[in-house]
Amino acid sequence: MSDDEGKGESPETPSLEERTRKAGRLPGDRYVRIHQSSDFRRRGDRYVIGEDALRPEGPVGRAYEAVRRFLFGPRLSMEAEESERLGVFTGLAILGSDNISSSAYATEEAMRVLALAGIGAFVFLTPIAIAIVGVLAIVVLSQSQVIQAYPNGGGSYVVASDNLGVLPGLVAAAALLIDYVLTVAVSTAAGVQAVTSFVPNLHPYSVEVGLVFIAILMIGNLRGVREAGVMFAGPTYVYIAAVGLLILYGIFRVLTGDVPPAAVPPDPFGPEGEVPLVGLTGVLLILRAFASGSVGLTGSEAIANGVPSMQKDERRNATVTLVVMGVTFSTIFLGLTFLAQAIGTIPDRSETETLNSLLTRSLVGYTPLYYVVQGSTALLLALAANTGFTGFPRLASVLANDRFMPRQFAYRGERLAFSFGIVALAVVSAAVLVWREGSVTELIPFYTIGVFLAFTLSQTGLVRRWRRLRSPGWQWRAGLNLLGALVTGLVLVIVLVAKAGEGAWLVVLVIPVIVSLLLAIHRHYMQMQDALVIERLDEEVPAVRPPVVIIPVGRLDRATARAIGFARSISPAVKAVHVATSEESAREFRTRWDHWAGKVPLDLIESPYRSLVPPLLRYIDALQEKDPERPITVVLASFVPHSWWEWLLHSQTALRLKASLLFRPNTIVVDVPYHYDDSHDHQGKRH
Repeated sequence: MSDDEGKGESPETPSLEERTRKAGRLPGDRYVRIHQSSDFRRRGDRYVIGEDALRPEGPVGRAYEAVRRFLFGPRLSMEAEESERLGVFTGLAILGSDNISSSAYATEEAMRVLALAGIGAFVFLTPIAIAIVGVLAIVVLSQSQVIQAYPNGGGSYVVASDNLGVLPGLVAAAALLIDYVLTVAVSTAAGVQAVTSFVPNLHPYSVEVGLVFIAILMIGNLRGVREAGVMFAGPTYVYIAAVGLLILYGIFRVLTGDVPPAAVPPDPFGPEGEVPLVGLTGVLLILRAFASGSVGLTGSEAIANGVPSMQKDERRNATVTLVVMGVTFSTIFLGLTFLAQAIGTIPDRSETETLNSLLTRSLVGYTPLYYVVQGSTALLLALAANTGFTGFPRLASVLANDRFMPRQFAYRGERLAFSFGIVALAVVSAAVLVWREGSVTELIPFYTIGVFLAFTLSQTGLVRRWRRLRSPGWQWRAGLNLLGALVTGLVLVIVLVAKAGEGAWLVVLVIPVIVSLLLAIHRHYMQMQDALVIERLDEEVPAVRPPVVIIPVGRLDRATARAIGFARSISPAVKAVHVATSEESAREFRTRWDHWAGKVPLDLIESPYRSLVPPLLRYIDALQEKDPERPITVVLASFVPHSWWEWLLHSQTALRLKASLLFRPNTIVVDVPYHYDDSHDHQGKRH
């Protein structure tokens, strides 16, 4: 028995290996020499394709490859996945930048609400900031429990699904997907606003600048996680250092009695407000200010969702990154809030200049430090959207693997990034940015709701998990997560009530729609699996009757001849069909056909209305009605020109017919290409 036969292959079966038997030096010695294709190498019982085989041929393909390589870098093999993981240093920049960057506008958003009652209401700013930091501390502790219990990623979705059921898990997933989209839109809008604070001429083009930022982020993330971390680490740490220096300098001046005068914004809020700060109205206003300032809590869930992207030990590195992120945000947020109150800075009503810019200008004027602070703030805010680009594709891939999202979201691109999710997020967030015209204040009401809903569900799920497992220390773990669930649930209610009039209800309306869509996708995949799965691997391949082969023929040429030859090789039942536009052309075609290929039956269809595809479809339907169980194979003859622009000069009837037959049951479509070079070879032989 030969080697090929041992593998179940006949001698005629093509193979990537060519085996030749050679005689050895001694009598009776024989050996086999194996010649492999240069594009493949054998590894055990399989072949591995080399990178050279993926490089396109031709000038257009090579030009595309050069541009792709410049934008996204060289391809990465699966073995390079370990080197793409994040350490604490780069992990803080990639996964924690959203939370840290929100310190640049959280104080301002709370002040904008309090300003409705007059600048005297700013006395409540410090208690609100302390309350927000307290909630963040509880969230950080709770999220550390998520990291320890579920190190494979997925965050709130996995926790809620595992402990509360599929529906709560999908609600958490929908909430997080919305939050990631808004993270990109809000961070980009805030970054553009920081730029326009010291370049006011760009203010009318805020949306356009924001779209450019999103495109840059998309390309950066398509290059891979590690390269994105290296790219985005610089602005993160420059911002932390510059703002930290500013806060220390400002506190020194305040403590020494050298309090500078507050810079005047272009359109300041007045000393008297429009809303009285008394009774229930005052309480609601303070709660609304707390809800607006709670944007500082967003992004804190990204690390728990992205644990698999961390270097080993993943749990430890993710937890350290989470704690460093919380401490960094709290320090900057409380410092900026203290200085804003101490100096008496008033936010700009028109959003032309940020509170951060006004505060920095009050302390150091237009010195180099001002431009460093504003430049790093603008960059960090724009790049903080990268948290969404990290979290959204990873969560979408988990959902896709669970068959709640299209399978395309689970596939990794050439740089080991979830390319489809990255591009989808860029498109949706860009649409949201355009919809709200790049305004941070317009986007904030839709923000934070999703993240607090996900927090509440995940913490509730962990409480149930600890009670079920009853592992050592489960009481204090359950107590911590119960506190987290109560606090985040309370904040969720406050945000919903306080921002209902600003459009927060829209997020509540969208979540059920997304959940319904996820369930519909899952139902489709389950139905498809039930229809396709092979329950027993020892089942024999079912015998199929030879199909009826139909060859649509437009004219008599070499492409048609090749299609007929192929059709006769797969079935004895072959019929050609020609659609003529007049009786005369039909008669002429019949005469030529009988002289040229009379062995294949021909059906002529006269179409006086000059329609081609519909008559062919009706003809196929009529044949199918004669024997509904027998498959029909449509063999299409296609002439392939030498270049792409010549392809545009042809009518593409075969392509239109193929598209029309795409979803037709019990129908096989075979495209038999006839290349320009084949025609050229025939001419050469004839000469």
